[in-house]
Amino acid sequence: MFDFRAVFSRAVVAAMLGASTLVAQAPARATIVRQIDSLATAALRNGPVAALSIAVVKGRDTLVMKGYGLADLENDVPATAETVYRIGSITKQFTSSAVMQLVEQGKVGLDDDITKYFPDYPTHGQRILVRHLLNHTSGIPSYTDIPKRWGRVVTLDLPHDSLLALVSSDSLMFAPGSAFYYNNTGYYMLGMLIEKVTGQRYAAYLAQHLFSPLGMKSTRYCATGPLIKHRAQGYGNDRGTLVNAQYLSMDNPFAAGALCSTVGDMVRWESALFGGKVVGASSLAQMTTPAKLTSNRPMPYGFGLVPDTVAGHRVIGHGGGINGFISHEEYYPDDTLTVVVLANTAPAPSQAVARNAARAVLGLPLVTRVAPPPEVALDSAQRARYVGRYAIQQPDATRSPASVVEESGHLVLEARGQRAELVAIGPELFTVRGQPGARVSFTMANGRATEFVLDQGMRPLAARRIEDRE
Repeated sequence: MFDFRAVFSRAVVAAMLGASTLVAQAPARATIVRQIDSLATAALRNGPVAALSIAVVKGRDTLVMKGYGLADLENDVPATAETVYRIGSITKQFTSSAVMQLVEQGKVGLDDDITKYFPDYPTHGQRILVRHLLNHTSGIPSYTDIPKRWGRVVTLDLPHDSLLALVSSDSLMFAPGSAFYYNNTGYYMLGMLIEKVTGQRYAAYLAQHLFSPLGMKSTRYCATGPLIKHRAQGYGNDRGTLVNAQYLSMDNPFAAGALCSTVGDMVRWESALFGGKVVGASSLAQMTTPAKLTSNRPMPYGFGLVPDTVAGHRVIGHGGGINGFISHEEYYPDDTLTVVVLANTAPAPSQAVARNAARAVLGLPLVTRVAPPPEVALDSAQRARYVGRYAIQQPDATRSPASVVEESGHLVLEARGQRAELVAIGPELFTVRGQPGARVSFTMANGRATEFVLDQGMRPLAARRIEDRE
C-alpha cells in the first residue's frame, strides 16, 4: 500500500525534527556542505534508508548536487545526482501548471463546473468547480483513502472510468469550498481534464509542453514497463530491514503522483516555474496563495503547492510518498534557494533533511527535537463536555463510531480500532500522547462538544457527535 500525499506540514516536520542546536549565523560553504553530508549520512543510517539524492542551490551557486547510498541494493548501484526517483505528489504542481496554462489560453476556466468536462459524474446537487479540484476543497472522496475498494485494484492498470467508479457513488464529504481535505481523486480528474481538452494523453502533453521546452530530460511519466536509465529501485522498511517495495500500477496515481525525476531536473523546474517560464505571474500567484474557504478561514494549500514560512523566510514546496519513495522539494523565493531531497525508501525523512539543509544555508539553528506544548489541566466537569460517541465523516468509514471516554482522569479517543490519550493544550484543543504533530480540535455548543477534527497533516478526520437516539 502506498501514500503519495503531500508531506509538507509543520506537524510532520516537528515530529521528525524537534528543538534546536545552534549553528553559525554566516556559515562558510565548506561548513554547509559538511552539515548536509552529515544530515544525509544520518538519514541513511537511522532509517534505514537505501539512498538519497540531494540538490541545494542558492542563486546560481550549486552547493550540493549528489547522491548518497545505493539506488539499487541488490546490484550495489550507487545513487548519484542523475538517479531517477518516483516523486509521488510533487507531480501535482506539474498537473496544476498544465491546467493553468490551459486557463491562460482560455481553454479552461477555474470557475467552470466540472460537469462541463465530466457530464456523468454525480455532484449530488452541488456545484463543484475546477478550482475546487486544484486546492482540495471539492468534497469528492479520495480513492486512496478507501482501502477496502482501492486495495483490490492497486496492481491493476485501470481505465479512468473504472478508477473514478471507486468513489463516484459516494456522497460528498462536505459542501464544495467549505472545507479542505487532501484529495488524490481531484488531481486524477485534472489529468483527465487535460486529456479531454487537449486531445493528448497526459504523459505526452506534459512531455511536449513542460519537460521538453525546459530541458528536463530525465523527467517523465514513471510507467513500470519502459526502460528508464538510472532508475532507482524502491524499498520499504520491515522492522528495521530494507525490503523491496510493494508493486503498484502507475496508472493508479496518474496525474496525482505518477511522475519520476532527478534532483537536477527538479532544480531546473523550480527555476523555470518561479522565473516565469511556465505560467504567468497571475497564475503563479494563485498557485502559491492559499485561498479561503467559504467560512473565510484560510487553507494550507494553493494549487499543487504549499506556502509556508521558516523563521520569517517564505518557502513554497511540496512533498510526496509513493511505494518505495519519499520526496520533498522547497523554494525560498526571497533567498533564491532551492532544496530537493529524493529518497528510494518509504518511510524516509526527506522533508526533515530538506528543511535542515535549508536552515544550514540560511544560518538558522538546525532542528533536532521538539518540546511538547504545555499541558492544560481539566477538571472532571470540563472533561465531561467531550465524552460521547462521534460519527466519522468519511466515505467507507467503519460502522463503529469514534468515542471519547474518560479513564482515570484522562480523555481517551477511540477510533478505527485504535486508542490514544488526548492532552489538553488550549481551549478546545488537544494533542495526542506520543504523537506531537497531531492536533484534535473540538467545536462546542451549549457547553459540550458537537464535533471534532483530528488533524495529522493534510488529511483531517472529522467526526460529529451522535445523540443517543441516533
